[in-house]
Amino acid sequence: MILIVDMNCKEDSLGYYEFVLPIIETIKCLGNWMVKHYLSLNPKEIGKSDAIILSGTPLKDTATLTQPEMFSWLKETDKPVLGICAGMETVGLVFGAPLKQCTEIGMTQVSTEKENPLFSGNFKVYSLHSICVEPTAEFEVWARSELCIQVMKHRSKQIYGTLFHPEVRNQEILKKFLQMPFL
Repeated sequence: MILIVDMNCKEDSLGYYEFVLPIIETIKCLGNWMVKHYLSLNPKEIGKSDAIILSGTPLKDTATLTQPEMFSWLKETDKPVLGICAGMETVGLVFGAPLKQCTEIGMTQVSTEKENPLFSGNFKVYSLHSICVEPTAEFEVWARSELCIQVMKHRSKQIYGTLFHPEVRNQEILKKFLQMPFL
């Protein structure tokens, strides 16, 4: 089962339709899935999942960034996790990575920095963020734009982050993540 965590500040917000539904549309053909809002997420649902996707949020919705303790389970989980935009920022915070202001809105050119199973080369992505994760030794940088890290992977866990929105453009990245051999 694929667990999609709604990272929007409220359940049933407009952000759900913009950031969660496109994930569902992209991955629903790949198996069972369920959506849980981060405020109602419990360890049982995390334990039953095969993979976890943390959704993005609107630009001004930074609620999860003020509540990193709600995501302390990331340090203990052995499940593959993909954090998208606010999800990547939250992952970074939980593992002690600093955040900084970095605004990119619209189509953004990304360059691959490290060979990986999700993408290669230079490609365009859809960005919608005003914050980014600063690099730390705990994460490998897989791709960058001119301004910031766009994709990272935890060095010892199957935890990934994309600052751009693969559910909008580059849906194959979501599908490849869910079809990687760790599942």
